[in-house]
Order: sequence, then C-alpha cells, then structure tokens
Amino acid sequence: MLLHVLHETAYDYVPPVRTAQHMAHLKPATTATQRLLSHRLTITPLPARCSEWVDVYGNTRNFFSLQFSHAALRVQAESLVATSARAEPAASLPWEEAVDRMRYHRASRYDPAAEFAFASPYVPRDDAFAAYAQPSFAAGRPLLEAARELMQRIHADFEYETTATDVNTPALQALALRKGVCQDLAHVMLGCLRSLGLPGRYVSGYLLTEPPPGQPRLVGSDASHAWASVYLPAGEGAGEWLDFDPTNDRLAGEDYVTLAVGRDYSDVSPMRGVIHGGANHTLRVAVTVTPAGDDDMTSAAPSMTE
Repeated sequence: MLLHVLHETAYDYVPPVRTAQHMAHLKPATTATQRLLSHRLTITPLPARCSEWVDVYGNTRNFFSLQFSHAALRVQAESLVATSARAEPAASLPWEEAVDRMRYHRASRYDPAAEFAFASPYVPRDDAFAAYAQPSFAAGRPLLEAARELMQRIHADFEYETTATDVNTPALQALALRKGVCQDLAHVMLGCLRSLGLPGRYVSGYLLTEPPPGQPRLVGSDASHAWASVYLPAGEGAGEWLDFDPTNDRLAGEDYVTLAVGRDYSDVSPMRGVIHGGANHTLRVAVTVTPAGDDDMTSAAPSMTE
C-alpha cells in the first residue's frame, strides 16, 4: 500500500516566545514492512539551527532552535510511505521459555531485545501488571497466543476516554482507571509483558484515516497513534517483533505507518521542547493518512526545512 502522510502541528503563544528548542520524531522509519520513499519537513518561522540524527533505537530525530521572538510555530511533516502486511508467525515458543531466553546466562549470546524487558520512565515493572496479565499466560502457553489474548482483554476491559488521562499519566494509574487513550493502552500492555519478564516496545505512528469501503474506521486514525510490539524469540538465531494494537484489538497491518520505537512515550514523542516566554499557548495537531495518488510526492526528497 502506498500512503501519503501529512502531520501538521501549530502553536500560538501569548505573549510571544523569546527563544525555543524543539526535538521531533516525525520522519517515518524504514522497516521490514515499510519503506520511506520521500519526506519533507517544513518549519515556520525558519529556525536558526536544524539538524537530524539517528538515535540508539534507529529512529530519526530532528532538532531545531529558534533564537528569536515568535508568536507562532508551524511544523508540517509530509511523507510518502510504501507499506506491506507482515506474515503472522505460524508458532512461537512457550512464554516461560521466552522469558528464560531474556535472562542472562554465562557464555550465552546476548539478545538486544532483552533491554526492553526492563522498566522505563513511563512503564514500571509491578505486581499489579503481572496479576492483570496472568490469566492470559497459563503454563506452557505459546507467547503469540498469550499476547493476543492479553491485547483482546485490554481492548475489552478499558474504555477509550480522551479526558481520563494526559501524556504524563502513569501506566499504573491507567490500569487502575481502566480508561485512557492509545498511549495508555500501549503502556499497560508493555507493563504487563515486562512484569512477566518479556520484552515489549512502544511504537508511535499513524493509521489510514479513511478505511476501504466496508471496513470500520479505526480509533486514533485522525491523530498520532501508539501500539505495543512484542518480541518473539526464535528457536535459533534472532527473533522477531510483532505489533499488537490493543486500542483496535488487531495486529498492525499495511494500513499502519511506523514513526519510531522506544521503551515508552518519553523516547518517541512526536514533538517536545523547551521555551522561554509564551506563558499561554494553544496547540492544534492534524494528521491525515490517505492512499497516495500519482501527484503525491512521487520523487524522493531529503528531509528539509523552509
């Protein structure tokens, strides 16, 4: 599937901001099931400095600074992405064996996925998560089967409520409330996995805004979305990551666009920064993901600012 992504962020400040520094994760990743064909980043007003680099998780970060007074900031990220569906594994190891693979054993091969089994700023390891997850993780149950049921239970048990939480709500609080948005549901699923000793990654991205005829519109399709990725160790060699979306109770498919992966939201927030001045501000974010036409950024272009 060829998808055109337009992500627009607008800030208005009163009084004007004197200086500002921002970091953005707005450039889609290239993965086994996704290829970035073109990308353009437009920032208004033109920043004094803008740089791009790849972080430890392979995500592209853009840093920019505005060393002058400004009453508004507009950031537009436009991308063309080719996606494909991932084939679901036919089988997986029992979840207890997967946990054992992540433990340190002398002279054993190190698996980089093991670091995602530890706590992170937004997602602690806690007995409350383990207790919630346990009904899905019966002894000897294949990890893929257990993770799918955990996703289904979170989807059924939690109410999608935009006013119940904010970006700083702890995952344990969302678990207790049984309410939240996609970020919260992803964090809860990660907390459950990690509290059992299993690796889980946070994924930020987008959904196709309007589904094909006859298919339901997915929750979160008009904004940035988030879901969880579960690591499935292989019998021999490297394992694979499989993406589960508890908000919509399904595996991520070709109608999903991955922006970045990390331990939790704090690693991959679309935009964050530090400003001086601008005591009051309004924020507007608009995301549109549509099937690409012949006139949509057909030639690859590097990341740029205007």
